[in-house]
Amino acid sequence: MADVFADLVGQEEAVDTLRRAAAGAVAILDGSGSGAAMTHAWIFTGPPGSGRSVAARALAAALQCATGVGCGECTGCHTTLSGTHADVRMVTPDGLSIGVNDMRALVLRAASAPTGGRWQVVVIEDADRLTEQAGNALLKAIEEPPPRTVFLLCTPSTHPDDISVTIRSRCRVVTLRQPPAAAVASVLVSRDSVEPDTAAWAAAAAQGHVGRARRLARDADARRRREAVLAVPRRLTNVGACFDAASALIEAAEAEAEAAVSEMDATERTALETALGAGGTGRGASGALRGAAGQLKDLERKQKSRATRAQRDALDRALVDLAGFYRDVLVRTMSAPVAPVHTDASPLAEAAARKWTPDDALRRLEAVLECRTAIEANVKPRIAVEAMMLSLWR
Repeated sequence: MADVFADLVGQEEAVDTLRRAAAGAVAILDGSGSGAAMTHAWIFTGPPGSGRSVAARALAAALQCATGVGCGECTGCHTTLSGTHADVRMVTPDGLSIGVNDMRALVLRAASAPTGGRWQVVVIEDADRLTEQAGNALLKAIEEPPPRTVFLLCTPSTHPDDISVTIRSRCRVVTLRQPPAAAVASVLVSRDSVEPDTAAWAAAAAQGHVGRARRLARDADARRRREAVLAVPRRLTNVGACFDAASALIEAAEAEAEAAVSEMDATERTALETALGAGGTGRGASGALRGAAGQLKDLERKQKSRATRAQRDALDRALVDLAGFYRDVLVRTMSAPVAPVHTDASPLAEAAARKWTPDDALRRLEAVLECRTAIEANVKPRIAVEAMMLSLWR
């Protein structure tokens, strides 16, 4: 890699802002200028797949870069991007929220001076999952920032539902856009050696989400899951079929989530049991393990929360694919000169467009979007999906 910002696809304006910030950080450290382009707290916003966390990591690497520009080749860049830099804290929520105790511990640690790097950097992915108390703990640190400490927050938007107004007012905002499909396809071809036709299809199907496009292009299981989702509209022939389709969608999300977290769960449990003396034969070994039951229960709660989040993320990806199908139908009913999202489902979309009015297609699209909103508002996924399936059938 010759540049830490190279993975920010189609984000030229944001990259320019971050390059100037990195230069400003150098000016602050060596006293050569005011460093006005740099500040101690940033918020990265944008739609899923736009690269919020990628941008935050890239700026963190540039701040630790030996050259100050994010060369991508020095130790500071490499260790930051790989997650091993001693002065860069990456906060990725395992569950549904980031709690106040975790945030207080993080803020306390961030108050120390850099041990070997140029800055102490805290990257909080999914900062919209901060609890109110955790947000208050973070706010105090942002209002009274330690010297040479930088906070980088990633949220879908600056709406009060995602990040508090007070935190927002004390941060500089970098807004990322959904990258064009052509730019995503180009990256798949050049960096992942994907065939151009496959890259173009995957980029369109992923709707600008770089990571999802890469999975679709390279993972046969991801393609099969998507095909099953796109088969849902033609399965909705009666009430029973609606409930069957809902069950299938939920179970597929659960299976995908289980595959994603099971190995991590097993590794964590084995590591904790070993640390607590599992397998020991000395005096007191069995008693020590029994006394550690509370720690094991805490780990189980954490893993359960992570599994719930993984299931919701997998289900949301399916709903995005389904929304793309109904969007394609709506485009066809209105004869709009817009490229389809799911080119491989064009025959099904065209057949639906011949039967439905634009209002019919729009109502179905809104049903999918309402289902996503309901799940985010903590409606039980099965109830939300069943209600959606019935709306799609009617």
